[in-house]
Amino acid sequence: YHEYSYGPVIDEHGHMFVTFNVGFFDPDWWRGQSKAKWRGWTLKIDPKTGEIEPFAAGMRSPCGFGIVDGEFFYGDNQGDWMGSGGIVHLEKGNFAGHPAGLKWSEEPNSPVKVKQSDIFNTINPRLLDEDGNPFKPENIDDEEVVAFYQLKEQFPDVKSPAVWLPHGVLGTSTSEISVIPDNNEFGPYGGQLLVGDQGQSKISRVFLEKVNGVYQGGAILFREGFMSGVLRMTWVGNQLFVGQTNRGWGSTGLSPYGLERVIWTGKTPFEIQKVKAESDGFTIFFTREVDRKMASDAKNYSVSSFIYKYHPVYGSPAVNIEKCTVKGMEISKDGLSVRIKLDGLKQHYIHEINLNLTAQNGLQLLHPTAYYTLNEIPTGSALMNHSMEMNVPVKGADDNKPKPPVKKSSDTALVAKNQTELPSGWKKVDREISIGTKPGLKFDLESITVKAGEKIKITFTNKDDMPHNFLIVNPGKANEVGIAAIKLGINGLAMNYIPESTDILFHTKLLQPGITQTIYVKAPDTPGNYTFVCTYPGHYVSMQGIFKVE
Repeated sequence: YHEYSYGPVIDEHGHMFVTFNVGFFDPDWWRGQSKAKWRGWTLKIDPKTGEIEPFAAGMRSPCGFGIVDGEFFYGDNQGDWMGSGGIVHLEKGNFAGHPAGLKWSEEPNSPVKVKQSDIFNTINPRLLDEDGNPFKPENIDDEEVVAFYQLKEQFPDVKSPAVWLPHGVLGTSTSEISVIPDNNEFGPYGGQLLVGDQGQSKISRVFLEKVNGVYQGGAILFREGFMSGVLRMTWVGNQLFVGQTNRGWGSTGLSPYGLERVIWTGKTPFEIQKVKAESDGFTIFFTREVDRKMASDAKNYSVSSFIYKYHPVYGSPAVNIEKCTVKGMEISKDGLSVRIKLDGLKQHYIHEINLNLTAQNGLQLLHPTAYYTLNEIPTGSALMNHSMEMNVPVKGADDNKPKPPVKKSSDTALVAKNQTELPSGWKKVDREISIGTKPGLKFDLESITVKAGEKIKITFTNKDDMPHNFLIVNPGKANEVGIAAIKLGINGLAMNYIPESTDILFHTKLLQPGITQTIYVKAPDTPGNYTFVCTYPGHYVSMQGIFKVE
């Protein structure tokens, strides 16, 4: 399962690049493996001789690829060993993260020098069993944070993403990488990249720069609401054609497949055009002149840094979240850019940049948040502190600390929302229910019928190859809760994608593949058609069922 081959993409010399998915097998089907040679690799094919050359290793599910300025970039999907999606500038001999394919790195024609044992011996030994294989997710307790970039100090061929695409924020399943024509016929973004996403039916826009010879840059939402999962993009003049499918996995676009065309209306929005790294902060460029009064107020800027864990568990929450304080800013004469000075920049980290700004003509920012991956900090002169800033605190990680629990409704007052033990005062349960998942982003039950006030034991088993949770919500509120889960942003995974809402009656935690959790539920006293739903980003559109209370 999952042993896909992707491509080819062809460079300016006619060389063909193809990428290979790892496979997933019973019984450890949550763990990607390379049972056939070069699974988890990128291969390069000579157009004249047909010779196949191993090029790089470390791929998990490398559905995305593109040629940018003559260089090969690929995009991977979050999962085991991959904390989030992102795009990587891949050079011959690189290792990009997933260790399964390294079993072939000792082949005579392998350009990759990193070995599987190198990776397993470097990370925390507690993550591996006696045979050197990753433990099952339920057996892993890795409080120590190891980030992938840290391996580069020991293994120079390690290549972390040029740009991270935060999971659940800018998508869940990275796909095609496409360069926008540099002819001003598709808006003010010529030469930048579009990166598709299958799970959330959206396209992100990526702007790159080279600092100290290393690619890095930022990502921002470009367009969402496509009819199915975005997989492939191609240009016909200044028109972008988007090929789509959800392949039975599901996507926020509900159609099983689709083909749509994107054209520029000719109207320039007020938008972040790009972000450029500075020695002490960032310069933010806009498509229209910014309102100078708002741009001069430090309270309108919010910057936080974070990173992802490198471990064999499926994905990672955003960790080491720290706020950066705005110490000063400088607005360009034409009003099309603002340089901000920050206290707290962190090399190798992703920086979330939130802006509360309008254009001089009053237009709101179309997309106010950008994510910049700071692989290298450039040299250069620093910006002087501006006395008017007064070191005003900005929104950061403190805003994401857990808040007091929402008061429970009278229907569920005696039972916690995530009650994993028999509640106090219960001698027995009135009903036991088992529910699982099935392929196509679906629960294996379409409906559950109970009686008002019943005491119920629900056992949820995730039989899928990706994380899921199980929530019971008020009638008609499943979509609203699902959208709220997506808006949790970088903190969503740490919160099990459970937003704060009085409409959520009960829930499990987010379960990794193959994991089971039991919760205890008191059925509402008010009859009606409630809903059970999964709120992992994008899943709510198809993973719903009726929780009927009679």
